[in-house]
Amino acid sequence: MAQVVITLKIMPESPEVDLKKIEIKATKAITAFGGHVGKVEIEPIAFGLKAVKLFFVMDESKGSTEELETQIAKIEDVNSVEVTDVRRTIG
Repeated sequence: MAQVVITLKIMPESPEVDLKKIEIKATKAITAFGGHVGKVEIEPIAFGLKAVKLFFVMDESKGSTEELETQIAKIEDVNSVEVTDVRRTIG
């Protein structure tokens, strides 16, 4: 099976939330799910609110990321989680 690159956008509950804590906990969840985080971005949204964007690689045979999204949504101070992009890798 091929590898896929997934972009996950995590929205905090407020601008005061420590995004680093969310990033660390989400990265642990992704690793436990069988993925490998390659890049992290902080995306300004509006009025001081910022989203954490995690780019990770996982095996396509894993199927849906719904279980992972549910786990990350349960992290303290997380408002929402969504997959914004899925791409097959070349190689």
